[in-house]
Amino acid sequence: METLAIVSAGVIAFAILMYVVLDGFDLGIGILFPFAPDEDARHAMINSVAPVWDGNETWLVLGGGGLLVFFPTAYSIVLPAFYIPVMAMLFALIFRGVTFEFRHSAHTSVHLWNRSFFYGSLVAAFMQGVLLGALVQGVNVEGVRYAGGMFDWLTPFSILTGIGVVAGYGLLGATWTIYKTAGKVQDWARGAAVVLGGGTLVAMTAVSVMTPLLRPAIAERWFGGLNLLYLSPVPFLTLALAIFLFWSIFTKRELAPFLSSVGLFILGFFGIAVSLYPNIIPPSVTVWDVVAPRSSIVFALIGVAVVLPMVLLYTVYAYSVFHGKASEHGGYAEHD
Repeated sequence: METLAIVSAGVIAFAILMYVVLDGFDLGIGILFPFAPDEDARHAMINSVAPVWDGNETWLVLGGGGLLVFFPTAYSIVLPAFYIPVMAMLFALIFRGVTFEFRHSAHTSVHLWNRSFFYGSLVAAFMQGVLLGALVQGVNVEGVRYAGGMFDWLTPFSILTGIGVVAGYGLLGATWTIYKTAGKVQDWARGAAVVLGGGTLVAMTAVSVMTPLLRPAIAERWFGGLNLLYLSPVPFLTLALAIFLFWSIFTKRELAPFLSSVGLFILGFFGIAVSLYPNIIPPSVTVWDVVAPRSSIVFALIGVAVVLPMVLLYTVYAYSVFHGKASEHGGYAEHD
């Protein structure tokens, strides 16, 4: 049963990571929208994600649905604890999806939909960061029920992580724009990536310093005994990737900045996983405390084994079809 619980948690973690990376640059495009040099640049930016944005959000469904199926008790604790930020995020994502369709057909109201696209992306990204921070700092649980208040999720630390995720998604959006556009849009995106890369690293450093201070158990996980030796490569790899990110931007590489940005998110995700495991709801609810019955897990994992490869294949296929440079007029051109 312990193995099934770990596999189930791994499925949810994988889905969340895929969502953060894929929908992250998608939301980042929206965050950058008001700062683009002109309307043609905005057309090129939104065209670069138009064929794939809805598929990116599939991973959010798998992550949330997986939590309900594999760890239903955890779901019943998390939802009342984070009801306001979760609903704000979902409404922002829905509103943002509507914007995609209406902006394409709008003429006189295109500026209204531009602002809507920005605010929907900003709120969704910020709330995801707030959720992350609130989860890391811990949830007040008595038995298997949420025992905290309606606004326990709103703290200086969760606001910091919210700002950090906005900066990080903006970095993903900027580096994606570098990869998918050319000319003046690409040059502008390089400048934006430098600024947002600096902001992301500042936020990551602040969160990394504050997280062990939140609870002694996290500090022990990172610095106790041989753990310090085993986990020491993580900050060094982060520093190396940060250096590579700026080097690739200044040397005008196209794909490398995006890949290094993704690498920073993966390392950050790994760091959070190390800090929290085996707790699915810090500080005291472990994956084994709230796992679903064995028969339910086996049934769900069979479905995941069938569906997940299909989703991955479709994702790879979609990105391979639309692999060229995005144009402000629509369509894609081959790389030079």
